[in-house]
Amino acid sequence: MILRPPNPDELAALSDMCLRSKAVWNYDEAMLEAFRDELTLTEDDLDFDAVVVAEDKRGVAGLAEVSLEEDGTSHLEKLFVEPARLGEGTGKMLYVWACRFAQGLGARELVIEADPDAAPFYRHMGAEPAGEAESGSIPGRFLPRLLHKL
Repeated sequence: MILRPPNPDELAALSDMCLRSKAVWNYDEAMLEAFRDELTLTEDDLDFDAVVVAEDKRGVAGLAEVSLEEDGTSHLEKLFVEPARLGEGTGKMLYVWACRFAQGLGARELVIEADPDAAPFYRHMGAEPAGEAESGSIPGRFLPRLLHKL
């Protein structure tokens, strides 16, 4: 498995993979459509954030996106695994990359606004509950907020 930056011409396919990955939590079509904008990778994401793709000889296995604020706070914007590749360790590898990358930029913590079904994974990886955050996709919906001390 290698980690590499995405190519601009694959942003649509990677965005589709994010939606397929989100769909494993049994969201209906209306909810998935509400998530579409937030899960779509853009060229601005490539310009302003760090995005990495996990890939092997079988193809793309997942991706992660980390942002850094001016105050040094780092955010895990995206971490998605191709549904057929779940359970292979790709999510763990991407999460470790995200933590190390953020730490390398001088961040002291990685902030995660997690899907409620994904929160146990992040807690297992060492993130601690830190309240809630309003969803960027659905007003009035609140997500678990977690912090991983770096």
